[in-house]
Amino acid sequence: MPFRLLRSEILLKGRAFLIRRDYLKTPDGHETKLDIIEHGGSVVIVPVNKDGNLIFVRQYRHAAGTDLLELPAGTLEKDEDPAVCAAREIREETGFAAGKIEKIGDFYLAPGYSTEFMHVYIAQDLRHDPLEADADEFLSVETIPLVEAIQMAQRGEIPDAKSLAALLLAKSHLKGL
Repeated sequence: MPFRLLRSEILLKGRAFLIRRDYLKTPDGHETKLDIIEHGGSVVIVPVNKDGNLIFVRQYRHAAGTDLLELPAGTLEKDEDPAVCAAREIREETGFAAGKIEKIGDFYLAPGYSTEFMHVYIAQDLRHDPLEADADEFLSVETIPLVEAIQMAQRGEIPDAKSLAALLLAKSHLKGL
C-alpha cells in the first residue's frame, strides 16, 4: 500500500512559494503530517566565458547569515519555459547574454520538504548585454577557472547545493576547457 494523501491545508502564502501541511496515511496504516514548501521551479546556469572560465555571483543570503558564492540562478515565472528563464536570469545576474544555452540536467533541490525542481543549463558565447537586476539583489560577479571552481567546491568553499549539483552535472560537458 503506498502513501495516500488524506488532505492538505495552506499554512502560508509567500512571494515565491507557499507552505502547505499534508496529512497522509502511511503504508502501514498510520497517519502522519508533513509540511511542504510548494515552489514553481527554478533554473541554475553554468556560464562559461571565451577563456573557459566560469562566472559566479556572490550575494548575501540572509538565511545563511553570510555572502555565498553561487552560480547564477532564478525562479521560473508561472508557465515560463525554463530556457527562457535561464536566458533572462544570466543577463540579470551577470550582465551577459548567452549566444548558446544548453540544458544539461535537472534535479529536486530538497525533496524531503520542497517541490522545487531545478533545471541546469550551460551558457556559452557570452556577450555583454545586461538586464536590470531584481530590486532585492545585490550581486558581485566573479570569474573563476573551472579547475579552481571544482577545487573550491571540494574544499567546501562553495556551500550552495544548487551550485554544487550544477558543477557536477557540467563537469563532463566542460572537460575540454
